[in-house]
Amino acid sequence: MKIRQKGMMTLLLAGAMALSGCGGTGGGNGDTATGGAGNTGPAANAGKAEAAEPKTLRILSGVAGGKTPEEHVLFEQEVERLTGIQVKIEKPAADYSKKLMAALAGGEKYDLVYMGKTEMDQLVEQGVLMELSDKIAGSSVLSDPAVIEPEEWMQIEYDGGKRYAVFNKKEGGTLPIVRQDWMEKLKLAEPATLDDYYAVLKAFKEQDPDGNGQADTYGLSTAGLYDIQGFMSAAGVKYKYVIDDQGKRSIPYATEAAVPVYEWFAKLYQEGILDPNFATNDTAKMRELFLTDRVGVVTYWDAWVGLFNNTRLTEDPNTKFLAKGMKGAQAPDGSYMLRRGDPSVWGIPVNAEHPETAIEFLEFWHSEPGNLLSTLGIEGEDWKKTASGGYELTETGKEHGMDHGAPFPSNTRFTNPVGTLPGVEEARELIFANNSTIELSTADWPNAEKIVQNYAFKAMMGELPAAEAVEKMNGELKAAGLVD
Repeated sequence: MKIRQKGMMTLLLAGAMALSGCGGTGGGNGDTATGGAGNTGPAANAGKAEAAEPKTLRILSGVAGGKTPEEHVLFEQEVERLTGIQVKIEKPAADYSKKLMAALAGGEKYDLVYMGKTEMDQLVEQGVLMELSDKIAGSSVLSDPAVIEPEEWMQIEYDGGKRYAVFNKKEGGTLPIVRQDWMEKLKLAEPATLDDYYAVLKAFKEQDPDGNGQADTYGLSTAGLYDIQGFMSAAGVKYKYVIDDQGKRSIPYATEAAVPVYEWFAKLYQEGILDPNFATNDTAKMRELFLTDRVGVVTYWDAWVGLFNNTRLTEDPNTKFLAKGMKGAQAPDGSYMLRRGDPSVWGIPVNAEHPETAIEFLEFWHSEPGNLLSTLGIEGEDWKKTASGGYELTETGKEHGMDHGAPFPSNTRFTNPVGTLPGVEEARELIFANNSTIELSTADWPNAEKIVQNYAFKAMMGELPAAEAVEKMNGELKAAGLVD
């Protein structure tokens, strides 16, 4: 894939955790123009009380906005310039989920809140979110199947097809990411089975792929169990909960089917192929190992294929570094099972003071001007028009990584005019082509996860035989009433 822009600065690493894939072909949905997004759908019928005074919104968000406090103010001003809506976007620096739940539990009034599926499930159950089915159906923008694909809605529908939120973007997923330049240097074929992966990872450990003459590389690193789904694919088991038609809950990682994969990890650990700190790594440490030539494979988001490549190209345009996504380990029946990211969505609380204006904002967010703002950022600050009518990022825009809330919009008519980062599109294709589904969390999952992780790590590090670890894991889950 050709690189269509100069590399972004290493600074983008701090803010790009939530990136995923990009939309398809063409330029805007035609319903909303720069200068105002409220000409169609329910937003055009806002109540007289709202129309009598300037439109305002109070928004709580973990993603949308500027990358610095100063730019955040510019972002709010840009929204007002494009829509006529005066917005106040509160963007907590940390612990977003906790602050969201605490604020809504305390009765704080927001017109629009950003959340993940886990928070949405809880808030719907608590009756905190407004049902938006009629408002979505009445909006020519939000009901447009080219703006939000019909199959996407199925992920966030509740009993009877009720909808309580609108998507923020179209999510990507996680998969193994390999140093393709090491693969080519060592003349290795792309792995398919767990045995194939073992051979590749062993070569990365033993054959000096970085060429420094030292035995200082690992085959694989992870950040705990995040995200080993690409390898559990070999056993056809999925992380978190599975609930059958009778409502019976199980956790496939706690079943006998997962034992061979835990045994495979234990072999890697015992032979020094797996980073010994995998269980305590955070994702930043894992990324650092990959970028500094210490490890050949990590398990992470598809968008980071491009971010890894772009970071190294920024530092050295002549680098041989090349990250590439892989589709994981093949099950005996030839299938794969990867993970799709949980939907990130916008919801309107039942105590919102300006729900119609919130819908108007969401229509804007999914229009071409909104797509440009959520990707490239602020015109004049992050990007500018060229003499030929094209788009180019400023140095600030390059640092900000084309992520101002929805780096890969749901709108299939939108194409990023600057282009995507090298390797992202190919990785994203692997996600959507290989049985990638979202994981099912329930209110019980945080307690279940502690038990799963405890025994999974014991099995993966050889502290317990894998079969015994799974037996104990399942026994504790049952005793705690966390599986049926």
